[in-house]
Amino acid sequence: MADKRDYYEVLGLQKGASDDEIKKAFRKLAMKYHPDKNPGDKEAEEKFKEINEAYAVLSDPEQKSKYDRFGHAGVDPNAFSGGFEGFGGFEDIFNMFGGAFGGGGFGGFGGFGGQQRSRSAARKGSDIQKTMTISFEDAAFGTTKKIKLTKYVKCKTCGGTGASPGTSNERFTVS
Repeated sequence: MADKRDYYEVLGLQKGASDDEIKKAFRKLAMKYHPDKNPGDKEAEEKFKEINEAYAVLSDPEQKSKYDRFGHAGVDPNAFSGGFEGFGGFEDIFNMFGGAFGGGGFGGFGGFGGQQRSRSAARKGSDIQKTMTISFEDAAFGTTKKIKLTKYVKCKTCGGTGASPGTSNERFTVS
């Protein structure tokens, strides 16, 4: 994986190129290095394979998004096999957090697979939320962060009505 060139570089493009630019660059290079046009040329054959690999990733919106965010590690199913024994690929790293945060893939936030929890299924603490951004490295390798939460609790004296003991908070309409 370390010896792979940047897919945009392979196609002669800038990062963030449009779908049309990607397709146009691929077709031009595929024609130039196609094995039928270069019989017996091993270098052209290798370039053709590299061009096809780059196009396969950059022409697929989901794969392109992962590649743009994480490079080759985002699209290589074996990217973490050395350091994460037992994990089959990139998606599994996010899915492993599902149980800790309520299912639904990474953190229960969706977008990374996993099972979605029914909206009607209440879960203790689900009314307490805090948004936090963490780096990819922290997500992959773990981290400890301190956060402050605000939790509203029902008053034991009035039961949350705001009325003094022995009174009610009924509204009266006077005509």
